[in-house]
Amino acid sequence: MNQSIDTRCGFIAIVGRPNVGKSTLLNHLLEQKISITSRKPQTTRHRITGIKTEGNVQFVYVDTPGLHKEQKKALNRAMNATVLEVLKDVDVVLFVVERLIFNEEDQMVLDAMQKLKVPVLLLINKCDQIENRERLLPHIQRLATLRDFAEVIPVAVLTGHNLDTVQECVAKYLPVGPFMFPEDQVTDRSSRFLAAELIREKITRQLGDELPYEVAVEIEKFAMEGPTLHIHGLILVDKPGQKQIIIGNAGDRLKMIGKAARLDMEQAFDNKVMLHLWVKVKSGWADDERALQSLS
Repeated sequence: MNQSIDTRCGFIAIVGRPNVGKSTLLNHLLEQKISITSRKPQTTRHRITGIKTEGNVQFVYVDTPGLHKEQKKALNRAMNATVLEVLKDVDVVLFVVERLIFNEEDQMVLDAMQKLKVPVLLLINKCDQIENRERLLPHIQRLATLRDFAEVIPVAVLTGHNLDTVQECVAKYLPVGPFMFPEDQVTDRSSRFLAAELIREKITRQLGDELPYEVAVEIEKFAMEGPTLHIHGLILVDKPGQKQIIIGNAGDRLKMIGKAARLDMEQAFDNKVMLHLWVKVKSGWADDERALQSLS
């Protein structure tokens, strides 16, 4: 890896309350999908690292679960702990809010960053959905009084509006130093992890409000056999009724989930994929601290 002395590299945390577009932002910044998305809050549970190397700069973006008030279950507490842990060791923070909203959960995220000494860039997402654009400037001015933000940037993540500006701003705040990853690497997560996340995304998108987010996926087999990648996924739910919802009428819903996940996997792994899915009831997993260590 030939690197000149003026290379820059650093960690950038993407934080915000649930469902403001953090994972979509990561995917668009990387120009490929590594973090799962849906309209349902709490889709992201883990710290997902996405790496982008452009010229003499290596951006190491860290997507985090939405910081939220509800902490009744171990899963909720673990997600919040993940966010706070990430914030301890980053060089730049992207704080994502949306439109003209700044609520109690946004304030909670801001409070979590109170002692941070690193630059915090405030991104106002979905600014293209603000009907009265004249209200945006006063809103920005009000938010600017809450903290000394390094930058305040209105963006529209889905259309890519202003994301070039975000990347340029981030680059100037990254420390000078060697790259931490090979230039062609895009994530520090394993292919098995990505396969599990893609299955979970399709479940979340298919079922919407029919199913609580207490669904986990374990990859029991991930192996090349000839030219085909064989993946066996075990879907874990909390209650028997949830199992039936995922399987659907004569297995039709599980087939739809499997087909959508397989197509994404073939694109992600650049290979023909044979995907087999099963559903199993594991009561109480979302409130089991030990189980959370091994589940996706």
